[in-house]
Amino acid sequence: MIWLIGCNGNLGSEIAWLLKRDGIPFCGTDSSVDITEYETLKAYTADKSLEWIVNCAAYTDVDKAEDDRERAFSVNETGARNCALIAREFGARLIHISTDYVFDGNTAVPLSEDAPVNPLSVYGKSKEAGEQAVREVLDDYYIIRTSWLYGRGGQNFVNTMLRVLKERPLVKVVCNQKGTPAWARDIASVIFQIIEKDDVPFGTYNCSNSGETTWYDFACTISEEAGKKGLLPLSCAVLEACTSEEYAARAKRPAYSVLSKEKICRTLEISMPDWKDSLICYLESLCDD
Repeated sequence: MIWLIGCNGNLGSEIAWLLKRDGIPFCGTDSSVDITEYETLKAYTADKSLEWIVNCAAYTDVDKAEDDRERAFSVNETGARNCALIAREFGARLIHISTDYVFDGNTAVPLSEDAPVNPLSVYGKSKEAGEQAVREVLDDYYIIRTSWLYGRGGQNFVNTMLRVLKERPLVKVVCNQKGTPAWARDIASVIFQIIEKDDVPFGTYNCSNSGETTWYDFACTISEEAGKKGLLPLSCAVLEACTSEEYAARAKRPAYSVLSKEKICRTLEISMPDWKDSLICYLESLCDD
């Protein structure tokens, strides 16, 4: 049995879709089963036979976390530790989702899994603490770091852009932070392969789409491609580039957080789709609905 935690979020909903498609039995939970409470998790899993735990649950509001440190660490560190403890108790394999925000971005080359971590924000620090908690509890684990994640199941940059481009005359977007978007369906497919293969070496893996872009160029591509597909009106907001200093977000983000996918592509013998191609596929899926 697979236990999918955070089954209604951007990534969890895509993993659930793949599992349902292939008729693989799983149980999915959302915030109704609080991962910050170990006894709650024990009670929920008492009558289950777990082989895999996939933890997609997280506190992801990067700016709000700056003033909500206790809750961010409770979910992202304590929650991760509790999931690892349950995995150890059942002898199950844990897949835990982490983020590019564990890095400080003071580089100009794609970051490998063993690059030094140095998170700049409370969110990044809480996710890095979650990684460490998993490693302290388990010898065998999968930590999947992804970046700029978007999909149907939750709040994300693409869905926000599709909304604000209709609502505002002008939208300012940061142009001096570079990374790689990740369509949740592509990341879910990788996780699905790890479960299916059942012999992938344990460890930490980076996983996003290929290529790199800035938030501003990402927004421009969203606007252009969504416009072509009729998801945006002919006259929508003007996009204006600004620096992160001008934008003055509450939390500091890494200036460069492009993840190297060499390890996971080599291990699974796959290639990750280009971020633009995946964005177009995502927008097409919205049109199909």
